Amino acid sequence: MPYEDGGRAGVNGEPHTPRRTPQRTVPALAALALALLLASPLPPARAEAAAATGQPTVRLSVPQAGAGGSLTVTGGGWRPHALLTLLICGQATPARGVLGGTNSCANADGRAVTTDADGRFSRALPVAAPPAPCPCAVHVATTTGAKAQADAALQVAGHPVRPLPAETGKGRLTVLTDPLLEGSDGLLTWFGAPPDRTLTFTVGNAGVGTVKDPVFEIGTAHGVFAPQWDERQWRGTVAPGGKARVEIPVELAAGAHGDYTVSLRYGGKVLDEQPWSVGRPWGVTVFWVLLCLVVPAALFRVGMAVVNRVRPRPGSVRRSASTAVRRRRGTAGTDGVGPRSPAAPSAWPPGRLGTGFPRPLWRDRAATAEQPPARAPALPWFAPDAGPGAAGGPGAPHDDDHPTSPTTPGRKGPP
Repeated sequence: MPYEDGGRAGVNGEPHTPRRTPQRTVPALAALALALLLASPLPPARAEAAAATGQPTVRLSVPQAGAGGSLTVTGGGWRPHALLTLLICGQATPARGVLGGTNSCANADGRAVTTDADGRFSRALPVAAPPAPCPCAVHVATTTGAKAQADAALQVAGHPVRPLPAETGKGRLTVLTDPLLEGSDGLLTWFGAPPDRTLTFTVGNAGVGTVKDPVFEIGTAHGVFAPQWDERQWRGTVAPGGKARVEIPVELAAGAHGDYTVSLRYGGKVLDEQPWSVGRPWGVTVFWVLLCLVVPAALFRVGMAVVNRVRPRPGSVRRSASTAVRRRRGTAGTDGVGPRSPAAPSAWPPGRLGTGFPRPLWRDRAATAEQPPARAPALPWFAPDAGPGAAGGPGAPHDDDHPTSPTTPGRKGPP
C-alpha cells in the first residue's frame, strides 16, 4: 500500500529505499584513463607510422650558447633506428633551411646519433662557430635510407650576423626525389676523354607562383676541395603545386679520375649532393708505356740502317784488292826486280769499250777465280839450282883458284 511520502511498498511489506548513483565519479575516471593513455609510450608500429606521416622535430636545451660551450639536442618523429648527423650551420633558418649546404657548417665538430625504436634521440653537441655568418641553426639530417631533415634556430654568441639573401620570385622549388647520376663510361673515356653523366631528379613547386626556365647551379668538387659552380638552365615550366623531371648534363675535365662530389644548388640553397667515383684512364698509361718502348726501338733500327748504308761492303773490298793485285802484276818488271807479268784483263768486256756500261761484278769474280794466286819470288838459296853442294851454288867448289868477282858473287864469269 502506498505510504504518505509517496513511496512504494517493498518486498515482504518493507518500505523501498531508492538507489542513488554517484555523479562525480564518472568525470574522475575519464580523466584518469586519458592521463594513463597519454603517459604510456607508443608501440613501435604506431611510432613508425607517426614518423612516416608526420614531420621530424628538433628541440634545443638552450636557444643561445657561446663558442666552446655545449647544448643538448633532442628530437622525435624520426624513422626508428635511423642514423642522424647533427651540425651547427651558418646562413640557415628553419623556414629556408641551410642555404650554403654543408660547406657553411662546422663539420669537424658535428656529432652522430641513432634513433631508438620510437624514433626519438638525445645527444650532447659542442657549440662551434660555423664558417658562414649567422643566422645559425642546428641542422639534423638522415645519413642512410630515406632523406629527412629538420632545423632548430640557435644564436651563437659573438659570431657575426649577416641577413639572408632575398628570395627571388614567388615560386619555390623543392627536390622531391633523390638526384641520380645516370650514364656510364665508354671506350674513349678509358683513353682520357672527359667523363660525363646526366643528373636526373624531380622537383616540385611549393610556392604560389609559376617557375619558368629555372637556372640551377652544378658544383663539382674533387676530394676535400671546394666545389666549382657552373650555371645550367633548364627549359621548362613548373606550375604552383606541380612537379617536373629535370635532367642536367654533368661533365668533368679530360683525364679526370678519383672521387668527386656533384652538388645541386638553386636560389642560393644546396638541394642535394651526390658522390661520383671516376676510374683511372688506363689507356693513357698503356699508350705512354708503348711509346717508351716503340720509339727507342725505332731509333735503334734507323741508326742500324744508317750504319749499314755507310760502312763499306765486303764485295767492294774484294774488288779493290783484286784491282790492286792486277795493277802490281801489270807494272812488275819495269823496275828490274822481276819479270813482267801478262797484262791484266780489261775492266770492260770485249767489244764494249767506250759504251759507258761497267763490267758486271760476276765477271770480275770469275776472272779472279780463274787466275792462279800470285807467288812471291823465291830466294836464291831456296832455288833448285842454288842449294848447298849444287853445281854453281855458293857451297860448291870452284874450277879455278881465282876469287869471285865482287859484282857477281857466287857465279863464275863467262870463259
